[in-house]
Amino acid sequence: MKKSILLLIIIFDLKTAKIYEPMNQKIVIAHRGACGYLPEHTLEAKAMAHAMNADFIEQDLVLSKDDIPMVIHDIYLDDISDVVTKFPTRKRKDNRFYVIDFNFDELKTLCVTERIDTKTGEQVYKNRFPKGKGNFKLNSLQEEIELIQGLNKSTGKNIGIYPEIKKPSFHQKEGKDLPKIVLKVLSHYGYNSKLDNCILQCFDANALEKIRKELKSELFLVQLIELPEQTKQLKHFATYADGIGPWYKQILSEKINGKFTFTSLVSDAHKLGLKVHPYTFRADALSEFSNFEEMMQTLLIDANIDGAFADFPDLVVAFLKKNKHE
Repeated sequence: MKKSILLLIIIFDLKTAKIYEPMNQKIVIAHRGACGYLPEHTLEAKAMAHAMNADFIEQDLVLSKDDIPMVIHDIYLDDISDVVTKFPTRKRKDNRFYVIDFNFDELKTLCVTERIDTKTGEQVYKNRFPKGKGNFKLNSLQEEIELIQGLNKSTGKNIGIYPEIKKPSFHQKEGKDLPKIVLKVLSHYGYNSKLDNCILQCFDANALEKIRKELKSELFLVQLIELPEQTKQLKHFATYADGIGPWYKQILSEKINGKFTFTSLVSDAHKLGLKVHPYTFRADALSEFSNFEEMMQTLLIDANIDGAFADFPDLVVAFLKKNKHE
């Protein structure tokens, strides 16, 4: 009997150690997949991110008309697909095309392209995958999970998912409960608690708190923040969340003699037991930094953040691997 109990404890410890290991080191989150190289949120971008050994792969989630969670950055279709030419009459009064107005089968007919500015038609990131090229499609959360779990099995890796509940209040006004539907899908695929390789994020603090307290989710939760006043709400966030996802500029203070100083955001979060995963690391869109190496060094090492959302996950993986041995 004692031997059986001991064996059970050892197995449990090995399991939890394996799952929690990425959260006890600096993690790389493939932002919309490897979107610096392929159109965002396509299965091709996710497969590439998996091959690049990101620790987690992100999924932004919006509902279709028939309640299928779709992996797409926003509630709109016209800035990443050919919906304007395929369904020209389906726009709303604001001249935008909404995911929620199309059923799953209709959405699968669309071709996905590199993100464009809807006013000018120009590609947002000029040197990325050429717009209008290739045969990329929208995919559901279910399809993406099956891809990542399948790749984990075939490669022996244990790469996690990092879904985001997008605009839950918008969905609620449309009569849909996005958080509840997403949690059901995640549970179906084995993502139920902090022991599972899944981090759930949301900008809407009320919605994320509801996920923890009312919907009783035991997943690792990250509160995304974008407004300056939200950085003062860390104590409240810590009552339901396990981490925060700030805009990286909220961590920077000023540059003195060529070196950045920092706000207290990271240290304040760490004192409350919160992990810090800022967004977004883009090698082709630098403003404060002279190069991407400086950005990674400043935030990942000097500011001591716990992880990064990156459009070019391979560059961050390589940087962390190099610094681990220095």
